[in-house]
Amino acid sequence: MSAYYRPVTFVSGYGSRVSEHSILLIRHGQTEWSAAGKHTSHTDVPLTGVGERQAHAAGRTYAVLHGGRHPALVLSSPRLRAEHTARLAGIDVDEATEDLAEWDYGRYEGTTTDEIHRTVPDWTLWTDGAPDGETPAQVAARGDRVLDRARAALADGDVVLVGHGHFSRVLIARWLGLDVALGEGFRVDPASISALGYDRGAPQIRHLNVPPT
Repeated sequence: MSAYYRPVTFVSGYGSRVSEHSILLIRHGQTEWSAAGKHTSHTDVPLTGVGERQAHAAGRTYAVLHGGRHPALVLSSPRLRAEHTARLAGIDVDEATEDLAEWDYGRYEGTTTDEIHRTVPDWTLWTDGAPDGETPAQVAARGDRVLDRARAALADGDVVLVGHGHFSRVLIARWLGLDVALGEGFRVDPASISALGYDRGAPQIRHLNVPPT
């Protein structure tokens, strides 16, 4: 059994208030580094003009997806690109938390996958992690901690998590009880929104990578 496996958390009574609500994952808008494919975790790179327009548009998509309901909890990564995206989208953040920070890329911060492959041809973040950064097991544990907190708030309404690309994909995989490595199969573009919830008590993806409109 994988070291990153976690049993799926079902909810009893699928007609309950928990099953009516969603966890909305919002990725920050474009930055110069994201546009160039550079791994960006703790570096505070600002949104580009395109990223700011994407964030505004994400606010319109968010308004449609959450249907005007007041969220029970809104968390953001403390990186400026995430907080700025939330602000431009018209989303009031309750708390900025390091638990929602991007996967720590360690020595690979600011590099592209192509650059890494010149010296480590078989490297993949999803199974190898990053030297002096986070391992898949560490990022899985952090994702589980975020989801435990979100799950506890679902009875009172939707939960909004404003963050980053790789970590959002980790959250999707862990919501389904999957190995972190399977997060590689989910696409999450800048300023897109994904929604997680329950169907008859079973965790499901309700929306994936909905673009800003």
